[in-house]
Amino acid sequence: MSEVHQLTATQIRDLITTNKLTVEEYAHSLLTHIQARDPIIKARVHLNAAQVLTQARHLDQIPPAKRGPLHGVAIGIKDVILTKDMPTKYASAIHTNAPASTTDAAIVTTLRAAGALIVGKTATTEFAATHEGGPCTNPHNPLHTPGGSSSGSAAAVADFQVPVAVGTQTGGSIVRPAGFCGVWGFKPTWSAISREGISHVSITCDTAGFFARSVDDLELLADVFNLTDDEPVPRSPYSVSGARIAFAKTHVWPKAGPGLVVAWERAKDLLVAQGAQIEEIELPGEFENLREWHGVILKGEGRAEFRGQYLLSKDKLSRGIVDTVESKATVSQKALLESYDGAARLRPMWDSIASRYDAVIVPSTVDEAQRGLEYTGDSSFCSMWTLLHVPALHVPGLFGEGGLPVGLTVVGGRHVLYVGRGIGGVLQVA
Repeated sequence: MSEVHQLTATQIRDLITTNKLTVEEYAHSLLTHIQARDPIIKARVHLNAAQVLTQARHLDQIPPAKRGPLHGVAIGIKDVILTKDMPTKYASAIHTNAPASTTDAAIVTTLRAAGALIVGKTATTEFAATHEGGPCTNPHNPLHTPGGSSSGSAAAVADFQVPVAVGTQTGGSIVRPAGFCGVWGFKPTWSAISREGISHVSITCDTAGFFARSVDDLELLADVFNLTDDEPVPRSPYSVSGARIAFAKTHVWPKAGPGLVVAWERAKDLLVAQGAQIEEIELPGEFENLREWHGVILKGEGRAEFRGQYLLSKDKLSRGIVDTVESKATVSQKALLESYDGAARLRPMWDSIASRYDAVIVPSTVDEAQRGLEYTGDSSFCSMWTLLHVPALHVPGLFGEGGLPVGLTVVGGRHVLYVGRGIGGVLQVA
């Protein structure tokens, strides 16, 4: 049997439910592991061990009949999300001495109500708005970036510090760290999870989601947040055999590095060997505009979001955020409205394309995680799906030439967790 801290959320829940493990015992196992590993990984920006143990003892006292579906499951929270018992510092010098909030963000309220054990705040970039890396490292090789901006959440899950963690995505901040760290990353449909109490960069794009080491755990979280498809999920397991699976390189493919190229071809070979019908598809030319529109929207909405911080504490903001507010890259209202309208036109077009296939697979990252922590990586392959508001599931299991993870993403359509389970079962035996 694996060490307790290495178990998935579903496994932990089952052990606690059957009285084979207490939440306090589980918490001690996690804290011991975190104490040994986090000086290297630096996934944490706040962790109060005594507070975690107090939570655990409280959860152990709850009668079985009143326990929630996440009872005792440890979860990390990205440090742009309000927590009533821990400070939220947004990786910003403005909030260095910030006290704990008086309230939880809506997503944290839901997690607590479901019985989750909240285990600290995880590292992020400044306001989840920049590509400038912090001290957090990649558990597969600490000399390489874990991605961003949800760097700490992805790294904590990959390093067995927690089985699941919360992240946010504005461009590729769930999918890219999941890809670099080799874990599952789920960005649900835009607005499916409340963003109340979460720092915004772009109201049009910001989406809360999750990291896990098991698709079972993502399904558990999806149930807690009522992330249901309009059409019922089939009862029978997803079969790759006979499935029509589209591979879409997209217009960003010229950026593909050798690790992605190897993973892309390997995935097709593995799926074909299991009986899948693979089709390489090209998206209509209009989809090339999504990257530009995404940039326009982030600059336009970011300028509004950060203006107050700028007026109060310009000297404590990074150069990138200052430039956004000062409109060094000028974004007109006309360009902003055209970007909104353009993306809206393409959403039904994408739905029509996706409906022709059982799954659509796209790249997650341009390559393996690059060496160095200064830059969190290129989100070009992710941003179009964020702007289209579709669900995206990073499926781990493949590796590049350098031995670091390079996974792929299943994009909606529908039933991405159901489909991703089947595809992951093939890719993860590679």
